[in-house]
Amino acid sequence: MATGKIVQVIGAVVDVEFPQDAVPRVYDALEVQNGNERLVLEVQQQLGGGIVRTIAMGSSDGLRRGLDVKDLEHPIEVPVGKATLGRIMNVLGEPVDMKGEIGEEERWAIHRAAPSYEELSNSQELLETGIKVIDLMCPFAKGGKVGLFGGAGVGKTVNMMELIRNIAIEHSGYSVFAGVGERTREGNDFYHEMTDSNVIDKVSLVYGQMNEPPGNRLRVALTGLTMAEKFRDEGRDVLLFVDNIYRYTLAGTGSIRTAGPYAFSGRLSADPGGRDGRSAGTYHLHQNWFYHLRTGGIRTCG
Repeated sequence: MATGKIVQVIGAVVDVEFPQDAVPRVYDALEVQNGNERLVLEVQQQLGGGIVRTIAMGSSDGLRRGLDVKDLEHPIEVPVGKATLGRIMNVLGEPVDMKGEIGEEERWAIHRAAPSYEELSNSQELLETGIKVIDLMCPFAKGGKVGLFGGAGVGKTVNMMELIRNIAIEHSGYSVFAGVGERTREGNDFYHEMTDSNVIDKVSLVYGQMNEPPGNRLRVALTGLTMAEKFRDEGRDVLLFVDNIYRYTLAGTGSIRTAGPYAFSGRLSADPGGRDGRSAGTYHLHQNWFYHLRTGGIRTCG
């Protein structure tokens, strides 16, 4: 396990120098002891000369040059499986609900290969949600993506809870809720509403709150997606909710505002922009996210 040293800290962006024969790979997780707390960094770019640019998954307050950093030699790994149901976790899969350890039997990396064309299903199978107006006017296709739009207080959360309940009862399926940039009040209210509706044991909750660094909020969607893929591989129907895509995109550009031209944000200088005119970083983020889904009963709402 290689060890490097911090050479530069710019907000949530941290540069770390390693021996040139032991440079971490892009997306590998690094670990640094920041006082009494463990901080995880994710490699975003190799700058040359043994230096890698990383994004912090937590607060970088207190970091200084010269601190030792360990290369974990694998991407961020999170718990998957039934042990995550009814629990509230952060981007690293650590419990934040004060109910003890998750007790998982398996952990998966959040960066996984996209499916090949041979793996994709070309059949269109509809998912009966049990909400008549949705099934009639806007039926959900299994393995597809659906956007849920609406202003404050119009019933988005009520719809989500009803979908979670119906998937659990009618299809013996599970749901995963990834809160990207959620306000603490929103996350707390959502948890208690699902508890009162007796559906909390059918859903896994992953939060990257609004006060977290951009890298944390950016990766929480992949954490939720990884948990959903595990249920999908078990042959279950899964609803994956991402609330919301706008804040997810803001998280991808947040490091630019924090670190100026030194920001990582999708490695803007390295990634080509799309032909549709979107910025390089936005194109890169959306490709990584939306093309990550594999064939199966996964639904994405954001």
